[in-house]
Amino acid sequence: MASHSTLLQKLKNGHNVYGTCITSTAPMWPVTLQRAGLDFVFLDTEHIPLDRAELARLCQIFRAYHITPIVRIPKPDPYLACQVIDGGAVGVIAPYLESVDQIIDLVGATKYRPLKGERLARFLSGKEQMPDDLKQYIDAHNAGNICIANIESVPALERLDSLLSVPGLDAVFIGPHDLSVSLGIPEQYDHPDFEAAVLKIIQTTRNKGLAIGIHFSQSPERQVHWVKQGVNIIVHSFDVALFGQRLRQDIGIIKKAVGDDATTEDGSSLVI
Repeated sequence: MASHSTLLQKLKNGHNVYGTCITSTAPMWPVTLQRAGLDFVFLDTEHIPLDRAELARLCQIFRAYHITPIVRIPKPDPYLACQVIDGGAVGVIAPYLESVDQIIDLVGATKYRPLKGERLARFLSGKEQMPDDLKQYIDAHNAGNICIANIESVPALERLDSLLSVPGLDAVFIGPHDLSVSLGIPEQYDHPDFEAAVLKIIQTTRNKGLAIGIHFSQSPERQVHWVKQGVNIIVHSFDVALFGQRLRQDIGIIKKAVGDDATTEDGSSLVI
């Protein structure tokens, strides 16, 4: 298991890190993840109704268990990014990024807090050099923060090289569901066009020296496939999907053993 500072170092060194998505605020999840040997937890405020107080509490508890909280904010917004870091997030993911300016804003929020406004813009653009004392403070204040871009659309694919060339970006998360929809092949994760798009993102990301992850709620074999292609952030499934899959399996075994109809519904309506 990794603390928040060593997780960033592991990513920079190209090591594999392991996590899952948690949608529940139940207090037993942190120790469950710790016992599973996970490095991080993915907390999604884009699709999951977590308020600011709940999110902060979860971040603080997971950090106490040495599990790095990575939070996806609802939209590309540097103020929201700063807000979740203030609450305890270590990694921040902004969804559906399609422009260089959006990446720059995310870098500014995660790596240059609490600077904002025109002064920050001048530092980020290189028009003004940061004084040594201020740089030392900013670097210490934001040490260990992880800046992650969600790449999940055709426009992002078309601009991939420029998007991933922004200094300060640490990693990319591929959103398979949204990417498949943007490609016009919704949820067809074995389609050649989807596989080609994911492979392009992985290769471009790794060539830039950045870490890369993809989130699937299906079989572990799908995760293994993409790790072999270069993924080193393994975001496996989420609590509802894992519970539902295991529950269907167990109930099916029991029903079959006692002679009842073992038919169960497959899949979950919740998409992360």
